[in-house]
Amino acid sequence: MGSGKTTIGRQIARRMGRVFYDSDHEVVHRAGVRIPLIFELEGELGFRRREAQVIAELAEQSGVIVATGGGAVLYPANRKVMKDSGWVVYLDVPTHVLLERTRHDTNRPLLQVADPAAKLNALRAERDPLYRDVADMVIDGSRINSHGAVMKILAEWERQCALST
Repeated sequence: MGSGKTTIGRQIARRMGRVFYDSDHEVVHRAGVRIPLIFELEGELGFRRREAQVIAELAEQSGVIVATGGGAVLYPANRKVMKDSGWVVYLDVPTHVLLERTRHDTNRPLLQVADPAAKLNALRAERDPLYRDVADMVIDGSRINSHGAVMKILAEWERQCALST
């Protein structure tokens, strides 16, 4: 969370002339309530079920750009859908940068704790290997801004497309 998935995904979709979806926004749209309320009423498990449904449905569409929620990789079914249906980019951003980007965001229930830095480190330790497992490309977010990331991703996408023809 806070890695820039939505910002970069939107920019890529715009440049490629494709439709963009953010799975978190889709969950909120379908539920009619914000994520913290879903967590409060249904817990993280309820949110993750909703998220998995959205990701599975978005994966059935062709030619779309999707930014998944930060925890989507925790569920094997999501990882399978991601690997089987698309080209996956992992935005690997250091904890201190994520903390700066998310410190005032009350829409992130997992960070509403006494020590958000420790929580981000724990989430990173759990999720990083899973992201790396599904990723076709890893972007080092410690040395690149969103425009640079977009350009790098598009260049690699074009290279991959050229290789497959």
